[in-house]
Amino acid sequence: MARSGTSPAVRAEQFIWLTARVLEQRRFAFHFLDGGPDAVEAALAAYLGDDGGYGFALEPDLRGPVSQPLHTAHALRVLDEIGRCGDRRMERVCRYLTSVSTPDGALPALHPSLRGYPAAPWIPLVDDPPSDLLATGPVVGLLHRNEVWHAWLFRATDFCWAAVEALGNGARTHPYEVAAAVAFLDGAPDRRRAQAAAERLGRVVREQRLAVLDPARAADYPLPEGYAPGEHHYPHDFAPTPQSSARSWFTDAELERSLDFLAASQQEDGGWPVRWHEWAPGTRLEGRPMVTLNALLTLRAYDRAV
Repeated sequence: MARSGTSPAVRAEQFIWLTARVLEQRRFAFHFLDGGPDAVEAALAAYLGDDGGYGFALEPDLRGPVSQPLHTAHALRVLDEIGRCGDRRMERVCRYLTSVSTPDGALPALHPSLRGYPAAPWIPLVDDPPSDLLATGPVVGLLHRNEVWHAWLFRATDFCWAAVEALGNGARTHPYEVAAAVAFLDGAPDRRRAQAAAERLGRVVREQRLAVLDPARAADYPLPEGYAPGEHHYPHDFAPTPQSSARSWFTDAELERSLDFLAASQQEDGGWPVRWHEWAPGTRLEGRPMVTLNALLTLRAYDRAV
C-alpha cells in the first residue's frame, strides 16, 4: 500500500513505482520499505549471462544482451548493498572478470564483444581496448572490502595503485575518474597507503576545481571536456557516505551546502534529474530512478531526513 506524506522518500516512492525497472523497485523496497534481499537478487538475476558476467542494459548507457565489465560492476554494487558479495557468486564473477581482462590484468571500459549493439557514443569501441580505472577501480575496491580473494585481484590491484598514483601528476583528471579512484581506495587493504593517496588526490580535486564547493556559483567552475552542460560534481558526489576516503577533502560547511543542494534538487515528480548527456530515449527513463535511489541513500547516510 502506498504511504501518504510529503517526505523526500515518500515523494520518491511514487516516482519509483511510476517509472523504475523491477530492479530499482526492489532496491527501493529493500532500503526503505523493509523488503528482503532475496527479491533484489532475483531481479538482478535477469541480467546475468551464461558467462558469469552481467548484460542486458543493466548499466543503461550500454545496450544489448552481452556481458560487459561496467554492467558487472553495477551488479556487484547491488550485491554489496544487500550483503550478498560472498560464497560462489564471487568465484563466478571473478572468472568472468579474468576472461575479459586486458593483457595487464585489469578491465577495459568496453569489451569488444559489444560490437553490433548500441552504446553511448563517448565510450569508444576498439578491438584491443586499454585498461581503464573507471571500470577496474570500483570492482577491485568492492571485492577487497568484502574480503574476496581471487587470483584476478593481484594484477588488477597493482594496476589500480599505479593508475591512482598517476592522477593529477602533470595532467588533468576528471570527476568520474576521481570517483573510481575513491571507490578503489575505500576498499584497498593497505589502509596507510590508501589514506596517503586519498589525501594527495583531495589536493588535486581542489587544485583542479573538480568539486563545486558553492552550488550558488556552479557556473564559475569549469566543466571537463565532453561533459554535458550542468554536469558538475559536488562534495557529496565524491563522498556519498561519511566513511568515504573523500570525506576529509571538504569542510563541514562545504558538505552541508552540497547536501542542501542535493535535497533541493528533487523534482516535482519525486525523482532526481540525470545530469549527464542523454543519447537515447530509454537512458534517461532508466537512469533517473537510479539517481533517485543514490540521492536518498546519500541523504540518509548523512542523517538527513528522508
